[in-house]
Amino acid sequence: MYATSILPLSCFWERGPGGEGFMKIVLIAPTYLPSRRANTIQTMKMAQAFTALGHTVQVVVPQNRADHQPASWDDLAQHYGLQQRFAVDWLPVNPRFRSYDYGFKAVQYARRQKADLIFTRLPQAAAIASSLGMDTIFEIHDLPRGTLAPWLLRRFLSGNGARRLVVITESLREAITQAIVTLPEAPFTLIAPDGVDLARYADLLDPPDARAQLSLPQRFTVGYTGHLYAGRGGEMLLKLAKQLPEINFLLVGGIQDDVTRLRDAAAELGNLTLTGFVPNAELPLYQAACDALLMPYQRRVAASSGGDIARYLSPMKLFEYLACGRVILSSDLPVLREILNENNALLLPPDDVNVWAEALRALAADPALRDKLATQSRRDAQQYDWNIRAALILANL
Repeated sequence: MYATSILPLSCFWERGPGGEGFMKIVLIAPTYLPSRRANTIQTMKMAQAFTALGHTVQVVVPQNRADHQPASWDDLAQHYGLQQRFAVDWLPVNPRFRSYDYGFKAVQYARRQKADLIFTRLPQAAAIASSLGMDTIFEIHDLPRGTLAPWLLRRFLSGNGARRLVVITESLREAITQAIVTLPEAPFTLIAPDGVDLARYADLLDPPDARAQLSLPQRFTVGYTGHLYAGRGGEMLLKLAKQLPEINFLLVGGIQDDVTRLRDAAAELGNLTLTGFVPNAELPLYQAACDALLMPYQRRVAASSGGDIARYLSPMKLFEYLACGRVILSSDLPVLREILNENNALLLPPDDVNVWAEALRALAADPALRDKLATQSRRDAQQYDWNIRAALILANL
């Protein structure tokens, strides 16, 4: 749940674009675009949400090669599943200086643009902007590690421009307080899980119709969408497919090396489909083709950077699954219980494939139970719309 009460969006503004209270927001992306990293998807969804609320948004992206051709808006919209248009500008940077060169240039860009607010997940940019007294919101998704990352967080917090720290889970807030610095109370520190485009899940096809459109087998289907990094449950999914030949497994996403590795391991399985990368705009159709959706996270979960995020994660697939209105089977990790419970999901031991297999067999035979859990999950999804998240983050600055 959010750390602030959920209010209707109309509570957060009174007039249309250009009216009093609307801001020019420079959103500093954490890495190159387009990318298959979840952090860029989340960045573009937040840019769209701020735009939908009536603000003027400019996304800044690093460009590390002189011959780089920026992506067109149509390509970005398809890749990230965007409907609202906003400006995207690429800044030439020197990759040898990692993110410090980019962070400084992005803040200077925001100053030239006379931005009212900087919003970023890039710690270098947050620290620089706050120290310069520029109004800044810093969003953080993992525990700052090493020497420089904790120092950058402290610099942000101590700067005159710090307006809000957005932390993805309560578990992460507690870990930061224990390991680095005691964070200010709400409303400065806001616990805000990830979100979902509810409108894209409003009129989904029923599973048989979605399967027909994708030319998938017409039998009970369970799905997984997202990356296949270590700890995401790829090996668990292979074991389940071997134990349950009567069920079709649909795995959507993953970088090519991970997809190839799993595809080779599943070469003799006739009930497992690996699609590889699918643009975000097409993802709801694949999720709709499933009767159940899986999150078999292990006790250690690798991020794109390689670090373990099992204690802090707030996966976007979780909110998409909720909105999809399909029964969810998830590993019972403490951080996921900030969103999931016995009323909207089946919570299972992360490493017991036999329990997962038994649960899937039971669900395949019990459509009433599937409908009960799915109905509650769809109801719970309503509070996690990206626009609601954006409004909460900007409220009462």
